[in-house]
Amino acid sequence: MTNYVVGHESRVGKVGDDRLAFPPNHIEADHHLAFYLGRLDEKYGDEAYYVHLTRDLAATADSWAERFVISPMISSYRRGMIGSEAVPRREAAVEMVETATANIRHFLKDKTRVAHVRLEHAEEDFPAFWRLVGADGSLDDALAEWHARHNAGTWRPSFWMGLRHMAQRAVRAAMPPR
Repeated sequence: MTNYVVGHESRVGKVGDDRLAFPPNHIEADHHLAFYLGRLDEKYGDEAYYVHLTRDLAATADSWAERFVISPMISSYRRGMIGSEAVPRREAAVEMVETATANIRHFLKDKTRVAHVRLEHAEEDFPAFWRLVGADGSLDDALAEWHARHNAGTWRPSFWMGLRHMAQRAVRAAMPPR
């Protein structure tokens, strides 16, 4: 696309109004935004274009379950939102993905500028998004990018990540309940 810029998690680490301060003609890919839906609605309402990028539930849950040691999001969801570390990792991952997806569907239900792109069917779904936003450039080149693998492979937490995880567990266990 020649008339848009794209960012991936470009506002992570920002808070308040700064977290959602996207420039004009900007496309943001950020799964964290599933937790900012109310604020997105307040700021952008039905004026923005929205794309709901989804992936097969089982594949997504497997990916989150594999990242358990290195991703604070999934471990925090199990511990904080579900409230039990006894729930198996994969079950917690399914719960998180299903909940986020339901929240996004609810958010989008009254939006008129929405495209749905299924990762496994991007070549079929992405052209509708391209047309919706009035993109300029080479659709063929954009479609070719869907074949590039990013972050592919099995997550192998390093020794240091494992050590960090064990230290976090020890700190939580040592802290008295309030």
